[in-house]
Amino acid sequence: MDFGDDFVATSTNGEEIDPAAEFLAREQSMLGDLEAEINAVSTVASNATVTTTVGDDSLLGGDINEIAAANSGGFESSTGSFEMIGGENIDSAAISAPPLSRVEPEKIRKWREEQKKRLEEKDYEEERKKEELRLQAKKELEDWLRQTEESIAKTKSAARNAEKQAAALENGSAMEPGTEWERIAKLCDFNPKVNKSGKDVSRMRSIYLHLKQNPIPIDVQSSLQAIPICPYFDEDVKL
Repeated sequence: MDFGDDFVATSTNGEEIDPAAEFLAREQSMLGDLEAEINAVSTVASNATVTTTVGDDSLLGGDINEIAAANSGGFESSTGSFEMIGGENIDSAAISAPPLSRVEPEKIRKWREEQKKRLEEKDYEEERKKEELRLQAKKELEDWLRQTEESIAKTKSAARNAEKQAAALENGSAMEPGTEWERIAKLCDFNPKVNKSGKDVSRMRSIYLHLKQNPIPIDVQSSLQAIPICPYFDEDVKL
């Protein structure tokens, strides 16, 4: 029984066929068919990519011929020609577009407005207080000057009156009875303010006031030298 152990095949016309050569031929035929299928799939995929990328002619502002021209001879745009990346012939108008302005949040804008308003109010209040202080200082200065002038005028008037009364006493002119202590009291300053740096003369002041209200008849000529000097005499007053 023949099991086909004879690996040397014979053709129908009686010629011997090499199994190795037949195997190689069959493998090459299969590889050729596989390569053809791969090329066909690659072509279909590339066509689909071009179709998807290009889409409608209006999206690129041109037709298929322009796309083909761009693929073959470089890309030509509506604003100018673009050469290779890093080239020198790049249109400056395409890259000089103004940057998009950043929108400030509403909360930050409100905070800025409120802060500006608060600062303005503080400045206004500070100026108002400064003006009040200036007016107050001016008023105090005017009051002090007025009081000083009044005090000086009063002192001068008292000194003149004292001089006149002293001259009248020295000349022995007539004096109404009972007015002696009143005239003496006029030469004294009964200001209740106490001078802390001086002596306590409250008792002497009370005595003069008592004598003014309850005068004691005296002989002017004989007691002129016995009159105690009033400690409240002004420096300009001389007897």
